[in-house]
Amino acid sequence: MPAVTDLGYDDAEHTWSHQYLLSAVERILADREWGSARALDFGCGNGAMANWLSSKGFDVVGIDPSPSGIAQASLAYPEIAFHRAGSDDDLAGLGAFDLVICIEVIEHCYDPRSVVKQIHRCLKPGGLAILSTPYHGYLKNIALAISGKMDQHFTVLWDGGHIKFFSIATLSALLAEAGFESCDFRRVGRIPPLAMSMIASAAK
Repeated sequence: MPAVTDLGYDDAEHTWSHQYLLSAVERILADREWGSARALDFGCGNGAMANWLSSKGFDVVGIDPSPSGIAQASLAYPEIAFHRAGSDDDLAGLGAFDLVICIEVIEHCYDPRSVVKQIHRCLKPGGLAILSTPYHGYLKNIALAISGKMDQHFTVLWDGGHIKFFSIATLSALLAEAGFESCDFRRVGRIPPLAMSMIASAAK
């Protein structure tokens, strides 16, 4: 999993910079009654998303393999439990969760299959996973090629950048393989064929 500086956070302000994602996540959460549910922020970075979930009434735990990310999160939000951990660690001691959220993380991971399997293990039966990642599709790729922005989009010059690129079909296959029984996708940012990101909500 990536370091905190890769994920679109404003470290100085401890805010989540992708507002188009945040509003979409809020609409997904509104489809259920949560009460005092437990939530895991998987790849929590500086803790901004975990803090947002806490403000919505969730009992939140955040995990991230980045020491600096966990240090920042713990300092900014001492009332939330943060742990240095990733997809290869044993998370059984954290208990089970009603919600696991993983925002703009999986595209940075060498082994996204282990991330999705770990998220599935962390969920209670009937629990919900929400994952977002940059969207890729046929029309968007054509638009990138025609506009001459393919190199800019798939750049290798961004240290610690994206190393995996998902379509709805490939992320659906990964979620189904991990055992998720249903999955819904929303494309967000710009018009759907050229969406910046996609958000998958998958039930265990």
